[in-house]
Amino acid sequence: RVAVLLAGCGVFDGSEVHEASAVLVHLSREGAQAEVYAPNIPQMHVVDHVKGQPAPEQRNVLVESARIARGNIKDLAQLDVKALDALIIPGGFGVAKNLSTWATQGKNCSVSREVEDVLRAFHAAHKPIGLCCISPVLAAKIFPGCEVTVGHDTESEQWPYAKTAEAMKELGCRHVNSQVTEAHVDTRNRLVTTSAFMCNAPIHHIHDGIGSMVREVLRLA
Repeated sequence: RVAVLLAGCGVFDGSEVHEASAVLVHLSREGAQAEVYAPNIPQMHVVDHVKGQPAPEQRNVLVESARIARGNIKDLAQLDVKALDALIIPGGFGVAKNLSTWATQGKNCSVSREVEDVLRAFHAAHKPIGLCCISPVLAAKIFPGCEVTVGHDTESEQWPYAKTAEAMKELGCRHVNSQVTEAHVDTRNRLVTTSAFMCNAPIHHIHDGIGSMVREVLRLA
């Protein structure tokens, strides 16, 4: 039984839909039961994904996440770590806007108290945590000295968000360069990370990398 924590619906203001879907597909393929959760809070803002600009409306993270979960979702406040074997958090700007303030404050961000409590509870129970795309910043902020990957630490056309790795290093964690199809395992902290859309790569490579992350999480569980 794996908790999948979502942050809305849509890359620019919620969970990245392809990443969330890939997580659910790979969990199903491996015979794991996914339980989807999201915090019942307002989004930081709403982005018009056609224009790429904020829109003058307000949406709720749980309500929007329910779109991806086909309605089969629970309020994060109901999550019981004892009844679950692992946690996976897909990426998308919602992680940096709704689950934390990384989008506006970078390494000086705060993580939502509810999200931090869940991460710390899984960590304390020695249960694995899978993170992809931007979501490894949550581990970098909460677990100093951990090992993570967001892909590469040198900016290029293929790795446009590589400065994220530098900010994570400044928080005291070790960043491990990796390819988009690979996952990095921090065995001491039971963290599994993969770069996903931090890389400018074909979508099937991103799907494969998330599959690597899911399999390593389940192996640790």
